[in-house]
Amino acid sequence: MSLLPSRLASPEARASLYQFTVYLPGAVSSVFLGIWLSEHGLPADQIGIVNSIPMLCLLAVNMLVGRLADRAKDWRSVIVVLSIAGVAASFGLFFVNEFWGVMLVWSLVTMTNGSIPPIIDAASVRMTRRNGTDFGVVRAWATVGYVVGAGGIGMLITVFGANAFAPLFVATSLLRAGLSLLLPRFRAPAQAQTLATTVPTKLRDSLKLWFVLPLVAFAMINASHALIGGFGGLLWHQNGIPDYFIGPLLAAAATGEAAMMFAWRRFGGKITARNMILAACIASLVRFTAMAFNPPVAVLFLVQMLHAVSFGVGYFGVVHFIANWTDESNAAEAQGFANMLNQGMAVLSLAGFGWLVVRFDSYAFFASSVVAVLAIVCVLVSLRIRPPKDA
Repeated sequence: MSLLPSRLASPEARASLYQFTVYLPGAVSSVFLGIWLSEHGLPADQIGIVNSIPMLCLLAVNMLVGRLADRAKDWRSVIVVLSIAGVAASFGLFFVNEFWGVMLVWSLVTMTNGSIPPIIDAASVRMTRRNGTDFGVVRAWATVGYVVGAGGIGMLITVFGANAFAPLFVATSLLRAGLSLLLPRFRAPAQAQTLATTVPTKLRDSLKLWFVLPLVAFAMINASHALIGGFGGLLWHQNGIPDYFIGPLLAAAATGEAAMMFAWRRFGGKITARNMILAACIASLVRFTAMAFNPPVAVLFLVQMLHAVSFGVGYFGVVHFIANWTDESNAAEAQGFANMLNQGMAVLSLAGFGWLVVRFDSYAFFASSVVAVLAIVCVLVSLRIRPPKDA
């Protein structure tokens, strides 16, 4: 008799359960980290460094970890190791209280946590394609988990204060590590052929201009999404939006994203991967152009719901695009490459956007509009060089 309830017996259910926990620690840190660092005596400039330098470290290891995951017998084992390593690193939060100690521990935490999503997403999309099941529903639970973490667990800051950060971060990391042990095997049997034999078996063979351009396009518009997290609430506050609307505005974006993912199977097969990325670029152009004019709250809620397309559809486009044109032997490495582009663009955008905000206020979002136009051009050029497989 199975040790798992029947509802959790399927590989998709177990992967969904783990996906729910993937971003839980990150959600806790998004609410608590800045305040926790400040209460440990770090000034604003050092807090900025603690947030940015670990991201650069993650950029350096993303593809390497993906390559190691692809060489393992199954992606599951690497996900389990990273989840347990994330717990070990997070315990260091109890023992640091000055800049260099915090920097070291948070860099280790960021590198372990940040290496998990591209691997679990690459593994999940391969598994669901092989089984004929819905990747959208599996991936949606990661977004649900983030909303629960930020909106639910994060609310505990009002009860316990920033001192709850380390215990909550460790607890959510432990939960994720425990559920990683329930993950199924993801790879196809050795004899099974799940992709066309013409697909390159080494990532470097795939890195042609037509392949890289859509990934760069999504990385550019995804960097604009990072700006909302970094500056959206501040700009809304400065421009007279009541503070009690800021949380719901951020939650509206995640809710739209989750709804799209749950409904994905009804329409996802009717549009090619690069057209998904193109739709995301167009939605991003509309979204950030509207935000530049500092619209009223009702319009902002509608604009935020565009996140379902500008991020959700675009992200699915990237995942499926990579799955279409790469082999299982380099799936995690390819997803890691895309993730590296996303993070690199985000770091550059966050570094420069503050300068624009100081000088142009909400009009700074016009920079994101220009970036969206460039992203549209990238996708169109890729489609011109190499039409979709089914064209």
